[in-house]
Amino acid sequence: IEDNNVRIGRSGAIRPLVDLLGNGTPRGKKDVATALFNLSIFHENKAQIVEDDAVRYLVDLMDPAAGMVDKAVAVLANLATIPEGRTAIGQEGGIPVLVEVVELDSARGKEYVAVTLLQLCTNSSRFCIMVLQGGAVPPLVALSQSGTPRAKEKVHTASAGFSLFSTSCPLAPKIYIYMYHKASGPYRHRHF
Repeated sequence: IEDNNVRIGRSGAIRPLVDLLGNGTPRGKKDVATALFNLSIFHENKAQIVEDDAVRYLVDLMDPAAGMVDKAVAVLANLATIPEGRTAIGQEGGIPVLVEVVELDSARGKEYVAVTLLQLCTNSSRFCIMVLQGGAVPPLVALSQSGTPRAKEKVHTASAGFSLFSTSCPLAPKIYIYMYHKASGPYRHRHF
């Protein structure tokens, strides 16, 4: 219920939820990630979630051994829609982890990763370079061919976004060409 998201966010409950995300039981962490996802749908709560240091824990929870990749990536996708969220993802080492997740995770998780990478790349040439140098091209190409319809759409949007940085991101033209002209062939090079 949207009104409850507003009330919960304004009540100061986000900080204890984030603490539980970092220090709770595995079941508690899953429940908190679900709660934070719902809270992060409301724009006002996003900045508070980032400010309370949730991104650090969410990046840690993208480890497949934690069993929470989809939940963590879903929250990060929402947080990546604000500048503070994108900055925190970059500062907490989230970009290499996101690139790994796009290769390994479930179809739903890959959708969220594509959305997050799109937000990172279309809003920052520095993050665009980090995503490209991190080896995102081959898994994104694979996702553009075999992902869900939503994931395919996000990857194509992201590749167009990469071309926007052709002057500020020296690798952008390469990914744009790669995505559109070599997507049907095998890819061998992880890094450019």
